[in-house]
Amino acid sequence: MEKSNLILIGMPAAGKSTLGVLLAKALRRDFLDTDVVLQSRQGQTLRELIAQLGLEGFCKLEEEYLTQLDVHHTVIATGGSAVYYESAMKHLKQNGYALYLQVPLETLQKRLADMSARGVVIEPGQTLQTLYEKRTPLYEKHADLTIPLTGLTHEQALQRILQHLSCFFGIRPIG
Repeated sequence: MEKSNLILIGMPAAGKSTLGVLLAKALRRDFLDTDVVLQSRQGQTLRELIAQLGLEGFCKLEEEYLTQLDVHHTVIATGGSAVYYESAMKHLKQNGYALYLQVPLETLQKRLADMSARGVVIEPGQTLQTLYEKRTPLYEKHADLTIPLTGLTHEQALQRILQHLSCFFGIRPIG
């Protein structure tokens, strides 16, 4: 079976959701934001879920959701913590390519003023820098393709992603 999904991985505030919508439009594919669907199904925000379930409980819920996901021809924006779950990444990549949207720490620090309000899976006392250092090797490990987006506007980032998809996987916009 040919892989039909594009799985966006990367740090919180890397642009997975925003660029995912633009990419889905350009490629005429469905779009799914796993954080939004998880919140919708649970009737709570990520922040509320983390507060209620604790980090471990939230991670179990997220992993369970990701491993049961069954979509095709879809651009999937994952939560930044998706790479923590080996089983989830294996499941997602059975029918998709993982694209690591690589954004420098300095950019993320500007975009992420309040991580707790956003519902980021972060351990007590952990900083954005230590989270970045912990996750970067996981993004690199799971990525089929790493796309550097330093200093690009959304439109420039979209064009870079489309360029990489065309070169590496033969995936091109329709029309």
